[in-house]
Amino acid sequence: MEGFEQKYNKWLGENINEEKNPRRREILEKGLGHGTIEFLRKIWFPTVGSFNHLYPEWEVRDFNNGYRYLDLVYRPRDAKGCIEIQGFGPHARDLDTRRFKDLCWRHSLLALDGWTLLPIAYLSIKEEPKQCQQLILAFIGKFISTETSPQLSWMEAEVVRYARRLLRPITPLEIAYHLNISDRHARRILHTLVDMNILRVASGNKRYRTYQLE
Repeated sequence: MEGFEQKYNKWLGENINEEKNPRRREILEKGLGHGTIEFLRKIWFPTVGSFNHLYPEWEVRDFNNGYRYLDLVYRPRDAKGCIEIQGFGPHARDLDTRRFKDLCWRHSLLALDGWTLLPIAYLSIKEEPKQCQQLILAFIGKFISTETSPQLSWMEAEVVRYARRLLRPITPLEIAYHLNISDRHARRILHTLVDMNILRVASGNKRYRTYQLE
């Protein structure tokens, strides 16, 4: 089975070979930044296992008719997910007022253009890899419908998908609101998923309060 280095080199090579835009091709040929590579090595690849739908140094236009390049974008179908690695090189150590203002403009323009932006701190990659991996699972969950067991009812399956999209335990009230059902019905669904060892109780004793995935 191919490891990270082999798949990374193949993925980057394919992006270079398939790129017709000379500006982006030149950037890709110079190689990706250290922070981006570390993110791919320690966070993305161990979590996802592939680079499907992921593109480095994606080109976008700005208000001044210029070009900006996004560290990584995730584009299954027509989705617009953007991952920006913050806090390495000029992103933090050399960040002055002008660069900070430009960073704010960058994020604002992406939001207005319909991108879901996920800034990842370089220090978090080094010091909190497990939390970053959970963040990536939630990020991907926003764009794809994850598979669930065929034995689940559609409401049970939707509760599982909902739980996968969040990084915290869920409550019966949230599920009731999400599915437009009563609190009592939501609790019955949650208890069923606990009995099936899909969810577990995260807090509460006599009266269960929050639940999370096993």
